[in-house]
Amino acid sequence: MHKKNIGVIAAAIAIIGATAWYLQGGAEPAKSAATAKGAGQPPTAVNVVKPQRQDVPVVLQSNGSVTPVSSVELHPQTTSTIRTVHIKEGQFVKAGELMFSLDDRGDRANVDKARAQIARNQAALADVERQYKRSEELVAQKFLSQSAVDTLKSQVEAARALLAADQAALRSTSVSASYNTIRAPMAGRVGAINVFPGSLVQPATALTSVTQLDPINVAFTLPEAALGKLLAAQKSGVVRVEASAGDAGQAVTGTLSFIDNAVDPVAGTIRVKARFDNRDSSLWPGQYVTTKVTVQTLPNAVVIPQTAIITNTRGTFVYVVDADLAARQVPVERLHGFGLNAAVSGLAGDEQVITEGKQNLRPGGKVKPAEPAEPAGATRVARKDAPA
Repeated sequence: MHKKNIGVIAAAIAIIGATAWYLQGGAEPAKSAATAKGAGQPPTAVNVVKPQRQDVPVVLQSNGSVTPVSSVELHPQTTSTIRTVHIKEGQFVKAGELMFSLDDRGDRANVDKARAQIARNQAALADVERQYKRSEELVAQKFLSQSAVDTLKSQVEAARALLAADQAALRSTSVSASYNTIRAPMAGRVGAINVFPGSLVQPATALTSVTQLDPINVAFTLPEAALGKLLAAQKSGVVRVEASAGDAGQAVTGTLSFIDNAVDPVAGTIRVKARFDNRDSSLWPGQYVTTKVTVQTLPNAVVIPQTAIITNTRGTFVYVVDADLAARQVPVERLHGFGLNAAVSGLAGDEQVITEGKQNLRPGGKVKPAEPAEPAGATRVARKDAPA
């Protein structure tokens, strides 16, 4: 029994000693090891930029083609022979300028005949009117019956009607004669001429064409999603449109002139047109051009590189560096993208936005900016004394 008590006392002493050892630092190595393990992860190296504030125009870009406001193909209105060609191919003509003369000898003879007929009937009418006036005087003196006067009155009215018919015939003949001179229906440039003096022409014969070059239209299409902004811009005032031909083409500025009344349900686009002054003929019918429509301007917008924006199932956000050099998520909304940059909302404009290295970040993770913050879109200039 004595030995058993001694064993219990020894076990108790061992437990008390182990507890004291643990409380006095026996667990500190394990704790230190865990702490060292966490402290072994260095801050993530990142590149940052400072947002830039600027007015951002919202521009819609599309490909289009130049179309004339008006283009007319000239045909004769009668069968005849070309007498004179007064213009040359590629010539600019004014509205009403004489272009072709046809053989008009037959029509001129008809006009002369109609005029002679009018002169004859005018003389006959004058004679009948004199007789009628004389008959009224004789009736008053009771030397002529009333029935004879009525007959002369009917002859006067018939002569007047015949004269009116002759005048109408002259006008009709004059219209036919006018078809022998073909004039420019508008100001424009003459196309290829397909006839020569002596050519027999008919109403189906194409003589040439006249195309108006100033002003001129550019037709293009825009996505259906842009229709609301386009209509709002048109209601607000004049909508400016830029057009340039080719990579090195100089841009010219015009105004939006037409929005179609229906969206193409197959392509999901809306047809629009812009009108341009074209005094220098910089735009040519059929030419393909690149168009840019400014539908609105975002004043004093916050601009950051598009590479800084992250979009996933949780939304759209950017990482910024807070005062403790830790990464912090900030939700943003992309208002308009242009080139490498985008205008966004959700930022104050004085943050340091992370552009590179964000793939390794977690909210609250420590970061180390690799370069000083620069305005978004700024160009870095190398120092002249920097080593090669």
